[in-house]
Amino acid sequence: MIVHFHKNFEKNYQRLGKEEKEKTKNRLKIFMDDSFGRQLNNHPLKGKYEDYRSINISGDLRAIYKYISDNECVFVEIGTHSELYS
Repeated sequence: MIVHFHKNFEKNYQRLGKEEKEKTKNRLKIFMDDSFGRQLNNHPLKGKYEDYRSINISGDLRAIYKYISDNECVFVEIGTHSELYS
């Protein structure tokens, strides 16, 4: 899987705490090996994020991405559930 990061994702990633950044790195490694690994809870989104998918990073932290092709995607947002879906 080829993974790209949108500037919004990168900006919001920099705002995360040290533990959240480490957890994000670990989950992205899992994602690159198996994008539908059980611990990721990879699922499609609706509404303003239709055609996007979300993975769980930790507790309330989510990362949103979109497939560009069969083996390429771009992560566009990272944040808490309330930050992303309100």
